Amino acid sequence: MSKTMILFFVSFLVRLHILTPIRVARLKFFYKLHRWPDFELPKDINEKINWMKFYGDTSQWSLLADKYRVREYVAEKIGEEYLIPLIGKWDTVDDIDWDQLPQQFVMKCNNSSGDVVVCTDKKTLDKKKTLQHFRKNLQTPYGILTGEEHYKQIRPCIIAEELLDGSTQPNKSQSLVDYKIWSFNGKPEFIVCYGSRHDKYYCEIGVYDRNWDAHPEYLCYSSHYIPEQKLMPKPASLDTMLRIASILSKEHPQMRVDLYDVNGHVYVGELTLTSSGGYMNHFTQAFLDKLGQFTVLPID
Repeated sequence: MSKTMILFFVSFLVRLHILTPIRVARLKFFYKLHRWPDFELPKDINEKINWMKFYGDTSQWSLLADKYRVREYVAEKIGEEYLIPLIGKWDTVDDIDWDQLPQQFVMKCNNSSGDVVVCTDKKTLDKKKTLQHFRKNLQTPYGILTGEEHYKQIRPCIIAEELLDGSTQPNKSQSLVDYKIWSFNGKPEFIVCYGSRHDKYYCEIGVYDRNWDAHPEYLCYSSHYIPEQKLMPKPASLDTMLRIASILSKEHPQMRVDLYDVNGHVYVGELTLTSSGGYMNHFTQAFLDKLGQFTVLPID
């Protein structure tokens, strides 16, 4: 059964109230992690993310998950200079002004995850395929298959941002390094680095603490997530990145702040409160438990 058919079937059951979002989440958790979760008395980070989805204060989650509206939040908290320059925003694929776009850009929906079109040369871009891609994305009810109700409040749109230059990346990474900083009530603890991305098929991954000590023992490698070929050098902007992550995550039990460093200038990629929907399976259970200990909930 295709993912589209599964989505249609699950959406149908949700509309009939046969499958509630929390039941969807329990089934998704079991499918991804091969054990039944305890959302009521959560211990690790995955369970605690799901507790917050269904029992916590999610009043800001739609804003923070919206890749367009979150720009206002970031600008207010730390300043516009940390935003990736915006080229355009459109509500439908028919509104896209191709003449407005430069030769290189990144295009994505504001409510999806990973479905990004990276254009390095507009002359060779398959516009028909790109339009089909975003037409489908705009019609996809994100959050149904993951029990992420806050996505329902996001009005879908398409945005285009400047393509950041990754040619001077540390460790000779083949792509822009993505520094994902796990923070807890304003205190950054761990940085997960993703580099040398090759389309959607694989990328190198590494985990570091705030002192930049490496912790490869926290990772579960797969055909998609492969170990770093060489330890990532400590970025010169680490203190700036930790400060930014601290400010942006201050009012939240846990938040993943995704950042880029381009020639010493730090940019905010996105803010994530439900990393992998709360079903992360590429970290060891020991690391998931450790992140869960840092995540302090009202019931702890």
